[in-house]
Amino acid sequence: MTAPRWLSEQTWPDVDADATVAVPVGSLEQHGPHLPLDTDTAIATAVAVQLPNVLVAPPIAYGASGEHQSFAGTVSIGLEALEVLLLEYGRSVCTWTGRAVFVNGHGGNAGALVKAVQRLRFEGRDVVWLPCVVPNSDAHAGRTETSLLLHLAPDRVRLDRAVVGATEPIGDLMPRLRERGVAGVSASGVLGDPTGATPAEGRQLYDALVTRSAAAVNRWSPDTNGMLR
Repeated sequence: MTAPRWLSEQTWPDVDADATVAVPVGSLEQHGPHLPLDTDTAIATAVAVQLPNVLVAPPIAYGASGEHQSFAGTVSIGLEALEVLLLEYGRSVCTWTGRAVFVNGHGGNAGALVKAVQRLRFEGRDVVWLPCVVPNSDAHAGRTETSLLLHLAPDRVRLDRAVVGATEPIGDLMPRLRERGVAGVSASGVLGDPTGATPAEGRQLYDALVTRSAAAVNRWSPDTNGMLR
């Protein structure tokens, strides 16, 4: 594996303007009693550093996390502020690079990403976004994210604190989530069951996620929402 190239470590004459700039986009929000608040940012960054021929920018570490606001530690800037941030970020970075990809680790950011990226592309800037999605995963702080963190940062996982949360399908939970937030359906903040998570499963999930993401970047074929497929 080639060591990642960090944008923050470059001097301006050394910046490769032909490289794609990969910008991890995460959140600072509760992830149950066992995972760190920056879980989404950590996963997005871990995917970004494996993408082909990119400069990895410092992450945008705050997102739209209002549904988690009842839990201590959560800091949400909301969809409107995030949209403006992403829009101005894209305008700025495209003054010196040909293309950029926002690597998103938090599903709640999607609305802002779609609006900002659509506007940037309308303005003629080759900016896209890429979701860090694991097919058939549980919703939040469950087995999927816990396994990923056990692989990526095992010293940051407090597995002895892991508890089973709300395990109903996310479609069934969504009406109550919209009305009452995560705390209204899960006192622990967990949506899923993290107790069976393992580092081995996390490595398998991560490797597959990186493979899909790298292939999407190589294809560079965004849909009408500016999302790489």
